Amino acid sequence: MSRRMVCLRHGQTLWNVEQRFQGHTDIGLDEVGVAQAARAASLLASLRPSMIVSSDLRRAHDTASALARLTGLDVFVDKDLRERGGGAWEGLTREEIKAGWPVEYEAWEAPGGEVVTDVADRVAEAMTRWSGRLDDDGLLVVVSHGAATRLGIARLLGLPQELWSVLGSLGNCSWSVLEEGRRGWRLLEHNAGTLPEPVSSDDSPAVTADG
Repeated sequence: MSRRMVCLRHGQTLWNVEQRFQGHTDIGLDEVGVAQAARAASLLASLRPSMIVSSDLRRAHDTASALARLTGLDVFVDKDLRERGGGAWEGLTREEIKAGWPVEYEAWEAPGGEVVTDVADRVAEAMTRWSGRLDDDGLLVVVSHGAATRLGIARLLGLPQELWSVLGSLGNCSWSVLEEGRRGWRLLEHNAGTLPEPVSSDDSPAVTADG
C-alpha cells in the first residue's frame, strides 16, 4: 500500500462569483459553497481519510469542517496552505486588475503580492510535511485554495516552472488525488468531482476558463 493525498479546493464564496481576487482576505463560504462542501464531504468520507489539514482561512477551514463532521476527525490548521497573496489586487475584480495594471495582469504578478515560486514552495513543503505523518496506507485530505493547490501540486510533481500551466485550475470543491510511489508523487486525478465548467479563481488567467 502507498500513501495518498486528496487536495480539495474550498467551496464557493461571493467573491468567487464576483471574480474578485481573494488572496489572504478571509472570506467565508456563500450558501452555494456550504452546499458544495457538504456534497464533497459525503463523497470523500467514503474514502476513509486518515487525516485532514486545512488552510487557516475560513473558506477552506469551513470546507474541511464539513468533512470532519462526517469522519469524526479533527481539522489541523496550517497557514502555509493559504492562497497566494494578492497584494494590491485583493478585493478587485479581474476587469479592474486588467484596467489598472495591464502589464502585470499579463504576467499575473500582483504589486506587493506573492511570487508563484514562493507559493509553490510553501504549499509543497506543507503537503510533504503533513503526508509524512501518515501511515504507509494512509490518506491525507488537504483543503486549500485554487492557485495555491495547483502550484503546490506542480512543485510536488517536480514539473519545471514553464510547464506548470499544463495543470488547469481547480473548481470550487473539486479535488486532485496524488499517490506516493518509489520515485515520488504522481497525479492520479485532477479537478475531479464535477464535469468541466468555468472556474472562478485567484489563479492565473492562463489556466482558468474565465481568463
